[in-house]
Amino acid sequence: MSNEPRFQAAYPFQTDVLALPMTDLDTAAEWYCRHFGMVEIERRQEPEPTVILERDAAQIGFAINHRDPEQDGAAVLVSNIQAVRDDLESRGVKTGNWRIEEREGKEYQVFFVVAPDGLCYYFHEPLQSSGNAA
Repeated sequence: MSNEPRFQAAYPFQTDVLALPMTDLDTAAEWYCRHFGMVEIERRQEPEPTVILERDAAQIGFAINHRDPEQDGAAVLVSNIQAVRDDLESRGVKTGNWRIEEREGKEYQVFFVVAPDGLCYYFHEPLQSSGNAA
């Protein structure tokens, strides 16, 4: 795995990682660009107002869809999770629950972020067989 800190992919907790619930797209875009280091790549009005942001190979979108943000979020696969965490914290993001967890016989280094809008993010990176957890 590369040592470069990167967002590799994002997967939804609910239905669509490109339509996470939001009430104010401008505020969301500004916060995620500043704090997650994302860039806005698209806005559209149909079928609902939506903004799509990107960092590296991962895209996350927000839509005014009247769902509850506290019931949604995304799992973000990253490389060099320690550097990603350090980067987010240097941007003022509060991270939590730094730990190793096991799923389906594989170990992952993980941490969580709950954004001010209530969305939860699960950052994770598979650990190499050496067990180096940072």
